[in-house]
Amino acid sequence: MTKEKLPQGIVGISLILVLGAFPSMLDATIVNIAVNDLAKLFSTTFAVMQWVVTGYTLALGIAVPFSGWLIQKFDGKKVFMNALGLFLLSSLLSGLAWNIQSLIAFRVLQGFASGLLIPTLTTMIVQLAGPSNLGRLMSIVGIPVVFGPIVGPIIGGLILQHLSWHWLFFVNLPLGIIALLLMQWKLPKFAATNTKAKMDWLGVLLLALISGMFIFGVTEIKGSGNQITGILSLAIGALSLLAYVFYAWKRKERALIPLNLFGSKNFSAAFIALFLAGFATNGPMLLFPMFFQNVRGLNVITSALWLIPQGVGMLVTRPLVGKLTDKIGARFVVLPSIAVTILGTLPFVFFNVGTGQWLIWLVLFVRGMGVGGVTIPVMSDSYVGLEKPQVPQASIATRIIQNVGAAFGSAILATVVSSALSGKMDTAANITGAYHAGFLASLIFMVIGIIPALFLTNKLRSTAP
Repeated sequence: MTKEKLPQGIVGISLILVLGAFPSMLDATIVNIAVNDLAKLFSTTFAVMQWVVTGYTLALGIAVPFSGWLIQKFDGKKVFMNALGLFLLSSLLSGLAWNIQSLIAFRVLQGFASGLLIPTLTTMIVQLAGPSNLGRLMSIVGIPVVFGPIVGPIIGGLILQHLSWHWLFFVNLPLGIIALLLMQWKLPKFAATNTKAKMDWLGVLLLALISGMFIFGVTEIKGSGNQITGILSLAIGALSLLAYVFYAWKRKERALIPLNLFGSKNFSAAFIALFLAGFATNGPMLLFPMFFQNVRGLNVITSALWLIPQGVGMLVTRPLVGKLTDKIGARFVVLPSIAVTILGTLPFVFFNVGTGQWLIWLVLFVRGMGVGGVTIPVMSDSYVGLEKPQVPQASIATRIIQNVGAAFGSAILATVVSSALSGKMDTAANITGAYHAGFLASLIFMVIGIIPALFLTNKLRSTAP
């Protein structure tokens, strides 16, 4: 395999964009670890405090459809910088919040800004990379997506131990300000793809309802056990999906996410694979810290630190994954990665309180190597063969399905664990068995993920003599 280096300027631009996106990825999980502490500080219930997390996630899902119109209509550089500026302002306001209502409001604003950042970043990278470098540049972009959620709980725990809660939000400011300065100085303009694009308000509303109601529904069922509200929200999401399909069929190419995108075999396969990846990769990320605390008896900080080997595994394989995706296509990168992820998850179906910590760390490292080779090649493949105006549309679609898949994955695995414990005594054996059931469920979804992976790009066939 010949070594082809990426142009230095392209790598530099990508790293600046990644630096700008990192605070939003960090903030997605940094607050999760502090919910109990913040509930005490603001003298409120856990159910109310959960809206600091739920409001952020919900606003993030609602904002995604807006990003597609913005980057079609305006210079990508301005869209990204303004979204980052709004994120930093809302971070400052969140740190200065005077009561629980103001904190929730500023977190919603923060989530909305974050929802604009990632699809805009992805669209800019696809425009920058071209078809031959897409896999390698996507592997750079994947750093905040993968690394942020892992280090978030660790940084959050350290802040709660050594600083005031305000720094959970102020921590975003130094990195974000540096990124803004670098963007102003080094980032080129990213020309608008359609300056005459009009805001499709009905399309945006329907897509926001699809994303928002599905996320809210599973969050309600998982977090508060509110079955009626959760099921009603899921029903509204399903009706909105049907309405959008009819609406997009009528509008054809003018729809925000046109149905002709699904005429691409790569895009359709990637779309399904990204949804299943939410179950198989994001779901266990919820289970691991709970398993470490409830089965192994670790504290919050130690539980977060035990996830580091998985993060290291992801980072180790990331450069190779990008190069291989560009060389041989996504199919034969994703399939071995799924196999490695299964190998790195299966032992958790048998691990218990007596399992050696070194063995757990080693298995997590292996799992990280596998997970690192799933999402990025699938994301890259969703853009293969698309026309330039379709890139922002694909960015919206893939981001929405990732958000919904992650929410469903977390909710369903949490439900599996709680159902396995239902009606049983809280003995060590029963608790361990419940988590074993959760990990087994994630493995089933990972195995199902092999089916769409078979339809991803195979470049070996086209280059064979």
